[in-house]
Amino acid sequence: MTIGASLLSEFDREMANTRKILECVPSEKFAWRPDEKSSTLGKLANHLAALPTWAAVIINGQAKKMPEAASQAELLEALDKNVATGREALAGASDDDLAIAMPALSMTRAAVLRGRMMNHMIHHRGQLSVYLRLLGVAVPGMYGQSANEK
Repeated sequence: MTIGASLLSEFDREMANTRKILECVPSEKFAWRPDEKSSTLGKLANHLAALPTWAAVIINGQAKKMPEAASQAELLEALDKNVATGREALAGASDDDLAIAMPALSMTRAAVLRGRMMNHMIHHRGQLSVYLRLLGVAVPGMYGQSANEK
């Protein structure tokens, strides 16, 4: 299996999990935050929806400002569009492309995709699950059943 195929398989699983949790974000709570130092629910959810485009940025250098979703429907629409953009970049990358070093990070593109994009997304999904629990929203399982699904 090529590096790209391995990363693409992981990308698809993580994006499906991200969509699952973003489907739980209530539009009417976008302005809520657990404390004054934390991001709002909407800002955190928008960040998660934008993260898949990092694959295109890492591979192709394509960066653009993302409009902020103001509702769950807009959030899911943005996620789906961003997943398609990231997936296209990753699917088109050869192993040679993914082995290119990113000197500023002292890592290859493949390592940056996993460590700086996918792991970053997993981290923020964990934060989002805490936000949702504090709001009394049922949380879906990511790697098995959640307490709400048992």
